[in-house]
Formats: sequence, C-alpha cells, structure tokens
Amino acid sequence: MQAVVFWLFYPLLWLISILPFWLFYRVSDVVYFIVYHLVGYRKKTVTDNLNLVFPEKSSEEIIKIRKKFYAHMCDMFLEMVKSISISEAELKKRFVYTNIEEIRRIEKLDKSIMLMCGHYASFEWLFALQLHELKHSAFGIYKKIRNPGFDKLINDIRRRFGAELIQNSKANMRISRNENAGLRGAYAMIADQSPKTASYKFWTDFMGKKVPFYTGSERIAKEFDMVVLYLHVEKVKRGYYKASLINISDNPAETGNNQITLDYIQHLEKQIREKPELYLWTHKRWKHLGKEIPKNAVVR
Repeated sequence: MQAVVFWLFYPLLWLISILPFWLFYRVSDVVYFIVYHLVGYRKKTVTDNLNLVFPEKSSEEIIKIRKKFYAHMCDMFLEMVKSISISEAELKKRFVYTNIEEIRRIEKLDKSIMLMCGHYASFEWLFALQLHELKHSAFGIYKKIRNPGFDKLINDIRRRFGAELIQNSKANMRISRNENAGLRGAYAMIADQSPKTASYKFWTDFMGKKVPFYTGSERIAKEFDMVVLYLHVEKVKRGYYKASLINISDNPAETGNNQITLDYIQHLEKQIREKPELYLWTHKRWKHLGKEIPKNAVVR
C-alpha cells in the first residue's frame, strides 16, 4: 500500500519540480490557501506555540506571524520537491554560503565538522554546501521516513548533490567507521528536535520556557573531536537564502558540559525572535512543558 501511495504522488511531485519558478511559487500559493484556510493543518498547535512564547504580542500580531509562517512553510515544502530536478547552478545561486573560507580553515585542521541546524528558514537546501568542492564528505543525520518510497526519494535527492543520509540510530557506528578510515565528514544535524520522553536528562530555557533538549550533537562532537558550527540561515527573499557558518567550538572536549548545546540554543533563539515566521511552529517543541522534571536531570 505504501508503494502505491508513493507512485500515485510521485508523478505529480516531479511535474511540480520542473515548473519555472514564477509558476512554481503560484502553486505554493494555492497550497497555502488549501493548507491554511481550508484544512487548517495544525493551526491550533501553531497558535498555541506562538501565544506561549510571545505572550506580549496581541492576537492580531500572532495571526500575522501565523499567516507568514504558513506561507513560508508551503514554500519550503515545495522547495524540497523542487530539489528533484533543480540544477546545481540554480541551487548554488539560490542558497548562498557567505563564508566558505571557514570550511577551508577547518580543512587545514584535519577535523570533521558537526553542523548544528535548526528548524528555521531553509534546511532543505543546505546541501548546496557540497557544491563548493569541499574535501569533507557531506552527511545528514536523519530519522528514517516510514514510507520506503519517499525515504528513497529523499536519499536520492541528497545524493544528487554529493551528500549521504545516515539514520540517527546508526550515526555513531558510521561516524566511528569513517573516522577510523581517516574520512573527514561534515555531519548536519537538526538539533532542536523534541525528546520523546519527558525523562530526558538535560533541561534548559528555550524561548523563555523550560524544556528538555537532546545533547546528541554535542556528545558526538566531543567523542570524535569535531569542529562545531551553527548554520545561520536567512531568507533574503522568496526562493533565495544566505547561510553563514558560525563557529561554536574548535575543541569541543575542552568546553563545559552542555555548553555547546546552550550556545546553539542562543543562536537559534536570537534568529527566531528576529523573524519568528521562519521557524517551524507545527513542530511540537514544547510538548513537555508543565511535566515534572526528573530528579536526576541537569537543569540550566
């Protein structure tokens, strides 16, 4: 059944992906109207999240942010579809890295990279980094999609641009194998995922609310002595982004416990407060709010 669903949808996705951009974004406008006005996809979750972290904003301001967010979310989803057929030259033009020299500097250190990303702006086109002829191999650590057809599609899209996806459950084993073989990699991880269990061991403030955070990116970086970078993405205009690679640590083992995670949160929160419509508010980041913090948890 899952294969049937995939093959029913794939021809439509492919047709959308080859549309010229002026028409492509008209399709996104239609999707926005359906998702926001007709279906109301997760509208309550989005509204609750916005009211929770921006109590000082009026209902009119919340609605304005909400509408902008849904428009951006639909663009980003369609841009993922566009990745099926977009050319390397077009992708490089639309997702611009402002300081590739930071990667050149790290190449001289002969270290792998932990690239900490957030659910912010565009994380679908970040693999444009690999179009700059890097010495590092590019990897994305992700959660496998249940539908095998769509999972293969996502993997195929990444491979088009010289990157490879690694399931999160297999990340440590694969990174260890790469490091032992002398293969330096740039590993991208979306680090603001919400833990599945409220018993997670590290809790801290995020947008003014105490929530648990994964520290997997920090743990891996320390274990394999990686340079840690924050991917700072800005939306220049519709369909165009610029990204900066912000150094968090060259020597993560020398940092205090959870300091890398705290620095990452600080960078992400600053961006969210500046342009909240670019964060993924359908993501249930505050679902553990109000639950009892375990006695053995670290709270910062």
